[in-house]
Formats: sequence, structure tokens, C-alpha cells
Amino acid sequence: MVKTRIGILGYGNLGRGVELACRQNDDLELVALFTRRDPASVHPLTDSVTVYAADDLAAHADDVDVLVLCGGSANDLPEQTPACAQLFTVVDSFDTHANIPAHFAQVDAAAREGGQVAIISAGWDPGMFSLARLYAGCILPEGGDYTFWGRGVSQGHSDAIRRIPGVADARQYTVPVPEALEAVRSGQMPELSTRQKHTRECYVVAEEGADLAAIERAIVTMPNYFDEYDTTVTFISQEELDRDHAGIPHGGSVIRSGVTGEQGEHRHVVEYSLKLDSNPEFTGSVLAACARAAHRLAREGQTGCKTLFDIPPAYLSPRSAEDLRAHLL
Repeated sequence: MVKTRIGILGYGNLGRGVELACRQNDDLELVALFTRRDPASVHPLTDSVTVYAADDLAAHADDVDVLVLCGGSANDLPEQTPACAQLFTVVDSFDTHANIPAHFAQVDAAAREGGQVAIISAGWDPGMFSLARLYAGCILPEGGDYTFWGRGVSQGHSDAIRRIPGVADARQYTVPVPEALEAVRSGQMPELSTRQKHTRECYVVAEEGADLAAIERAIVTMPNYFDEYDTTVTFISQEELDRDHAGIPHGGSVIRSGVTGEQGEHRHVVEYSLKLDSNPEFTGSVLAACARAAHRLAREGQTGCKTLFDIPPAYLSPRSAEDLRAHLL
């Protein structure tokens, strides 16, 4: 069994999710954790792992097979992933859909320059849902794709709110519109705008003296996050947030509704759904599987940026090709 030495950059909810995933996979060994905080203040669940300052990343390039980047998509990953891809084989969960092509191009150039492999946007959407859309669309070319998220907490959107001046803490829930979801599941193929499919609920703790109207305006007009949705902003206390919104559940469905037959007389619905108790732990598990695949690609001598579309499914698994054929086909 080939061991993959894992490093984690960023030890928030997602970083801990990756750490827990490593503990469930014998071929993944967490060897280093990098943080922008004081390393002495970070206490990982894994006793054997050493915590380093993020500024010391370059000094440990030879100690890590794959560096998993656990920062936010709004401000961290656009800078971190290209920079780290010059030194490490990396995996990230960049999830700002509209900006994925630009992010891919930047990371691809950096990874090729450094002779490294990078896998971006490895989570559940983008990620697992992306694969579901691809497979269903190939099978049912005449049809439509529908993606519904939630009801659940979006880490990326919550992080984007917390970065607004005057915000102390926040949780954002993505909520599917029930009528739209039912119409798609029934085999109809309605034309739905972004606004018709989901609403967004934001629970915000403001700093003392903050301009609440300015915070609300910054949220509802934020490009790529809230501007295309009906968004409700509710200001609450930190105590209320901790009491009522401590969990990080999420989920959703990818649905492909299509037709076959001489006159399109036969309707088909393909649905892939997730119900997640912990969004960061599930996303961390996807990142861990992709780290295994990235290490395999790197050992083959490949370079450049990849997405889940480019990875052979077997590369995600610790099992041999023979074992997979014998038990999963």
C-alpha cells in the first residue's frame, strides 16, 4: 500500500473535516498542519501531527505529498492555490461556480510551472454534483439539468458574510423553493431562473455600533453569492446564533429530466441526492479522496490543473483495480 503524506493548510471546520477523513483511511497519513494563527494555539485531534506557521510552508515542500487547502473561496483560495501549486501537489474545494474557469487557468499555469498536480473544486458542488450532472447529461442528451441545494448551511456564503466590515459572525442557509423542486421531480422540464429555485436566509451577528443597513445592503447585492436570489437578512445575538445555528448540515439534489423514444414520448428522471449532517466533514472526505488521486497522478508524472471530470474514478479509491472489478461492478 502506497502511503500519501497529507498536509493541511487552514484548521477551521473544513481542515478538521480533512483530518477526520485521514483517520478513516489507512493510506492517508496526516503529517503536517499549517496555520495563520499562532501554532502553539492550535490543538489538532491527531497527537502525532506537527503544527507549523503558514509562512513556513516552503520549507516543508519535501515532507508532504499532497497539500489540502482549506481556506475560503471568497478571498483565500484565489491566492493560495496558485501560490501553493508551484511548490506542492494541491487539492482545493473552490466553489464560486462563476469563477471556476478563471481559477482553473491561474492554477494550471502555476502547477505546470512548478511541475505539480492540482485538483480544484473538489467538494460536493462543485464536485460530486458536477459528476452527476455530467453522467446524466451524457445518458439523456434531450433534457434539462436542475440542481437544488439545502436546506442547509453554506460554508462559503457564511464565510463571505463574515468578511463584511461590521459582521462578527454569521450563518447562511440555502433553501430550495418547494414548488420548483416538486415540478422537476414530477418529470416536468420547467424553465427556472436562479431566483425561482432557491432563497437564501442569513442570520447575522453585528459588531456593536455597526451600520446594520449597510451590512444588509452589502449582503443582498454581493455578486456571485446573493445578488441573484431573494435573500432575507436577520440580525440576532451571538447567544442566539450559538444556540440555534450551531450545526452545519447541508445537502441537495441534482436532477436530470429527459426524454427518449421516436417522438420523445418516454420521460425519465435521474436524481442524485445528499443529506449531510456535517457539510465540512463530508467535503473534507471528498478532498481526502481527491488527495489520493492527485498523488497517483503526480507519481505518473502528470502536471497541471485537474477537476473531478479529469480523474479516473478508480484513482479516488484505495482499492486495487482487481478488487473494484470483483466487488463493485
